[in-house]
Order: sequence, then C-alpha cells, then structure tokens
Amino acid sequence: MTVRAVVFDIGETLLDDSREFGAWADWLNVPRHTFAAVLGAVTAEGRDVGEVFQYFVPGFDVDAERRRREDTGAGERYGEDDLYPDARPALASLRQMGVWVGVAGNQTARAGQILRGLNLPADLLATSGEWGVAKPDPAFFARVIGAAPAEPHETVYVGDHRDNDLVPAKAAGLRAAYLRRGPWGHLWADDPKVRELADWRIGSLTELPALIQAS
Repeated sequence: MTVRAVVFDIGETLLDDSREFGAWADWLNVPRHTFAAVLGAVTAEGRDVGEVFQYFVPGFDVDAERRRREDTGAGERYGEDDLYPDARPALASLRQMGVWVGVAGNQTARAGQILRGLNLPADLLATSGEWGVAKPDPAFFARVIGAAPAEPHETVYVGDHRDNDLVPAKAAGLRAAYLRRGPWGHLWADDPKVRELADWRIGSLTELPALIQAS
C-alpha cells in the first residue's frame, strides 16, 4: 500500500519537552525532579498532563499562567537543540523520497511560530492553538486529512501517545506509527492496544523511510 504523506506529532516526537517542563517547574517554584515525578505519576494513571499543575496550585489556570509567562519574558523558547537528533534527518529523507511531510500537534500558536523559524524540511507545520482544535478530537484529524494531498489510507500519522495519537488517527482511517519515546511512548510501548492498532512501532524516526518504502 503506497504512502504519499506522513504527518508528525510535535512534543516528544520531534521536540524534546524537557525545556518546557523545566520552565513550568521553575515558574511554580517547584524542584524540577518533583515536578517530573508528579508528571510521571499522572502519566502512569493515563490522566491528562494538565492535572499535574493542580497538585502544586489548586485551580491553576494553564492558559492564564502561560500568558503571564510571556508577559514576563519567561515564555516558550525552542531552538535547534530542543529537536531530537533524528527529527530533521527523518523529515528530510522522506521529502527526498517524494513523500509529502506535515507536522501537526498539540502546541500553542506561539510554539508554531517558533518552530516555523527552525525551517524544518516539512510542507506543513500547524498546531492545535492555530487550528482551534486539539487531539484527540476527531476534528483535529479531519484537519490533518484535509491538509495532506493524499487519501487517509495513504497517510501516516506518527506520534508517541496511545490515546492522543494512535487511537484517534486509526479511527480517522489513517495509518499510524507509534514512537517509543518520552514518558508516554515508553509507558505504552507494549500495550495490547498499541500492538493491535499500530502499523509500525519504532524506536527512532530514522527507521520510518525504509519501512514506508517497503510498504
């Protein structure tokens, strides 16, 4: 079956989230290892990452605090060093094969602006903040399908999260590659649902071009 388009998640797929999680810990005046431990516990229970903040500041408003961070000059900051080493080579290899490459994930509109400044080898870069809809909402994947110049069964979505990436992508008729990376990617790497639904399970993005070429 021919693959004509590949769309990548952003956080913990292309982008190492360590800097942003660390920035939140600093903003909350919480030791980074403490923030990371609570994040791990919330992740292991399959709960939304936004719940982490409630343990430290009950009623914490993430959007409002994000704006405050921006106003004080402590907002999101991403650079080349925040990309995983295999991100740029994998995207470039796919484009060289003639595959349309998209990047779309649950990130803010500001993150989208910053990431476009990195000039990734991609035909599309979009975020949930820009689209006004976030994963796992089926409307997010409808936007992915509408953007890609291919049929859903010719399009692969690549991500590290079982419930936000793999399950809704397959429900939308896309093919899916599950990446064993980051907290969620490792937690669910051998999950029965992941084994059942994923077209491919990979440990590095550089595995993708050969797998897709052979499909």
